[in-house]
Amino acid sequence: MELKVLNISGKETGNAIKLSDKVFKVKPNDHAIYLDVKRIQAASHTGNHKAKERGEITGSTRKIKKQKGTGTARAGSIKNPLFRSGGRVFGPRVRDYDITLTSKAKQLAKKSALSYKVKGNALMVVDSLTMKATKTKDYIKMTEALKVNDGKSLFVVAESSENLFLSGRNIQGTSVVRAAELNTLDIMNAKHVVFEEGAIKKVEENLK
Repeated sequence: MELKVLNISGKETGNAIKLSDKVFKVKPNDHAIYLDVKRIQAASHTGNHKAKERGEITGSTRKIKKQKGTGTARAGSIKNPLFRSGGRVFGPRVRDYDITLTSKAKQLAKKSALSYKVKGNALMVVDSLTMKATKTKDYIKMTEALKVNDGKSLFVVAESSENLFLSGRNIQGTSVVRAAELNTLDIMNAKHVVFEEGAIKKVEENLK
């Protein structure tokens, strides 16, 4: 499968790039996409919530009243969860939310997401995404020229491009990632995915 290569002005360069069918034209697996997106979102959950339980509350452990004859329920400590300022019963604890997924499943999910974008004509290739200076105006002009400003856009570069990243970081609905950092969630969230020509080769090498 071939795609025409454009420049950042949205014009055709006269060149075309051949996409690997093993990466960009696979039969999409929705369940693999679901599992990988769930894994990525779970990894962003810090899991540092914590509530003090009965054994962690500061207070005396003496028996606050006699066992019988008071007409009320038994109470062994002021730290009883039923009392004000007492410990919490089964409160949240610090935990790890990470989900384990095999490398093959993660690769299949990414290939499926990319295949969906190709099938929906939502993936394009640009010869170079480098910018000479950090200018938000130039970044906006680029999105308008490429006609990707009508929804969320994802720009995938081969190597870090500081000027491109800084120019677009304050613009809502667009992001820049390196090919090595590309994940299923980013692809599925974007309405348009714009690849730098060199980034295509890197993604194919990682997913073959």
